[in-house]
Formats: sequence, C-alpha cells, structure tokens
Amino acid sequence: MNVVVVAAHPDDEVLGAGATLARHVQDGDAVHAVVLTDGALSRYGKHMVGELQASGVAAARHIGLASVRFEAFPDQRLDQIPILDLTQHIESVLTDLEPDIVYTHFRGDVNADHALVAQAVWTACRPYCMPNLRLIAAFETPSSTEWASTIDGSPFRPTLFVDVTATIECKLSAMACYASETRAYPHPRSLRALRERASYWGSVVGVLAAEPFLVLRDVR
Repeated sequence: MNVVVVAAHPDDEVLGAGATLARHVQDGDAVHAVVLTDGALSRYGKHMVGELQASGVAAARHIGLASVRFEAFPDQRLDQIPILDLTQHIESVLTDLEPDIVYTHFRGDVNADHALVAQAVWTACRPYCMPNLRLIAAFETPSSTEWASTIDGSPFRPTLFVDVTATIECKLSAMACYASETRAYPHPRSLRALRERASYWGSVVGVLAAEPFLVLRDVR
C-alpha cells in the first residue's frame, strides 16, 4: 500500500502520526510525507528553513519513509493563499503519489494552518478524484488539537486507534531530530509528554501505546 501523511509544518507529520507511519513501514507499506509550509519564516528567519528541512529528512530516515516533500508555502500565512490553489496543489501531489491511505490534520485545531490543510486535503480526496483511496483519517497534533475551542465546532473524538507499542520509541527518536521544535516537560511537544500521551490513548483501548485518529472515510 501507499501511505501519505499531509502536514502543515515540519514536525507535524511526526507529532500526529509518527508511530503509525513507522508501523506502516514495518508492515511493508511505502510511506510518504508531504510538508506544505516552510515552518520557519513566521517565527525564526530564512536560516531556519534549511535546518527544519534537514531535521525532517533525518526524522524521515528514522521512521523509514520512502520520501518527504517540502512544498514551501508560507508559514502561518495559508489564509493568504486561495483555498482553491492550495487544494489543487495537494490534489496534484496526491495524484502523483497514488495513496491508498491519507493522514492529515484535524479541522478543529487551534492552529489556522492546520485547519486550512485539513479542509484542502478533504476536498482534494473527494471520491471521484481519488477513487483508489481506501482510508482518510485526521490525527491530533499535540499543542494544537487539545488547545482548540469547542465553541465553534466538535472536539477531537477519535474513532480509530493504532497500536504503536512496537513503534512509539521510533516516533520519539524521529521527533528528537526536530531539536528546535521539542520543548521541556510538561510541554505537549516534550518527548516525555508524547510518550505519556501514547500511553494514555493506549489505556483507552487496552494496549500499551496508541495513536488516535478521526476517520473521515473508510472503504477498506
């Protein structure tokens, strides 16, 4: 199978689905990451664009990804891009990769880039454009999903749990490659907090570690 994770920023692909992607790799699937923004210019500067991409390549190597693509849309400025342009770009990338499974952001995240990527991916993956797609599911992004307001929408309520007991350490090793993005505990992007989060979701379904997803479409 071909598996694609579509992420707004460098590190989102690991935060949201890193251990699940590693499990797909172990199962023999070809796994690809598509990172849509530079992740740097709104916070750091041009010098960090290359560093974040290098971190993403190193993280991909830890997980065993077949490819990682950096599309270089402006960080925290996706609201300035016509949604049609973003959607068509994603559609073009996915047409090239021919995924059976797509993972992406939850539309209710507090981060505006996440919400726009979620909307664009969902539109790009409509059935008659991606007829071979078997599963599309949204992941949570620690430090974004749990901080979102529920006033204007539904909270993240996962309907799919992937047992990542065997791959959680691979996710943490990959996340450690993003030295500029990890934080000290108890921040949600600390390695300890990520391990604890996987343990929590595992306890919900009776395994040692899990990653949660909200299924948007499943025709497997």
